[in-house]
Amino acid sequence: MKHLMTGTAATAVAMLGYAVGVERRHWTLRTAELPVLAADSRPIRILHLSDLHMLPGQESKQRWVAELDRLDPDLVVNTGDNLAHPQAVPAVLRALGPLLQRPGLFVFGSNDYYAPKPKNPARYLMPKGRKKRIHGTHLPWRDLRAAFVEHGWHDLTHVRRTLTVSGQRVFAAGVDDPHLRRDRYTDITGVPDRQAALRLGVTHSPEPRVLDPFAADGYDLVLAGHTHGGQLRVPGVGALVTNCELDRSRARGASRWGAHMWLHVSAGLGTSPYAPARFACPPEASLLTLVPRGSRPAGTRNVARRRAASHVR
Repeated sequence: MKHLMTGTAATAVAMLGYAVGVERRHWTLRTAELPVLAADSRPIRILHLSDLHMLPGQESKQRWVAELDRLDPDLVVNTGDNLAHPQAVPAVLRALGPLLQRPGLFVFGSNDYYAPKPKNPARYLMPKGRKKRIHGTHLPWRDLRAAFVEHGWHDLTHVRRTLTVSGQRVFAAGVDDPHLRRDRYTDITGVPDRQAALRLGVTHSPEPRVLDPFAADGYDLVLAGHTHGGQLRVPGVGALVTNCELDRSRARGASRWGAHMWLHVSAGLGTSPYAPARFACPPEASLLTLVPRGSRPAGTRNVARRRAASHVR
C-alpha cells in the first residue's frame, strides 16, 4: 500500500509538472472545415483567437500569435479575454500586430474588464460556486478597444454589421460578455441579412441563453471562447467543467446548435496566472475554412508547434 501511495503521488507530481511546465506553452493550431455558407459561395478562412490572458513577459506566446499571419486568413475574429495584467495592452498589440492589418471583429470578455484574482479551483466544480463573481482591479480595456478600432477592427458589442470579406457579403453581430451578464441580445435581435454569404454571431461565453436566440434568428455560425476547453481534461472523458452553462461535450471545437446553426468554441491560448496549467488541452488558435452548406466537412485536426524550453517565458 505504501508503495502504491508513493507511486500515485509521484505520478500526480509528474502530471502537474507537465501541465504547468510543458503543455500550457505547447502552442497549437487547430483547423476545421465547416459547411455554413450560402450555396455558390466561395470558401472563407477565419482565424479564431480567444483567451490570450496575456502577461507582459509572455514573449513566446506573442511571437507565435504574430506568426499566424502567415496563414493568410480572410477574417480574424477575437472572442475576448485578451488581458491578464494592467500593463499587458502593448504585449497584446505586439502579438496581434500583423493580424491587425487584416479585417477583424471582436468582443470582450471578463478578463478584459477585470484582472484575475486567486480562486479556489474547487469552486468550478460546484455550480453554486460558479455563480458568485470575484473581480480583480479594472483593466485598461478602453485602451485596447481604441487600438483595435484604430487599426480597422470592428467592435461587435451589441452591434449588427455588414462587411465584405473575400469579396463576399458577411453579416455579423455580437453581445457583451454573458459570463458577467452584460449581454443584451435584445439590442441585436431580428433576422439577419438573408442575402449574406455568412451570418455570423460572436460572444465570449457560449451561454445557451445567448446561443438559442442566435439560432432562432437564423445565424449560420457562432464563435465563442471562455471555456479554455476545460483546461484540465481527462483522456477518454474530456472536459470536467466549462465554467458556464454549456454542456461539457461542447467545451472546445465545432458542434451543431439546433437544426441550422453551428457553434465553434475555442479552447484559447492562455490561463489565469493563478492557475497556470493545462492537461490534455493545449493552448490553441483555430483556422476555420467555411464552405457552402451541403459540402462534406473535412473534419478537425491539430497542427502542434513546440517551443524549446529555453525560448519560453
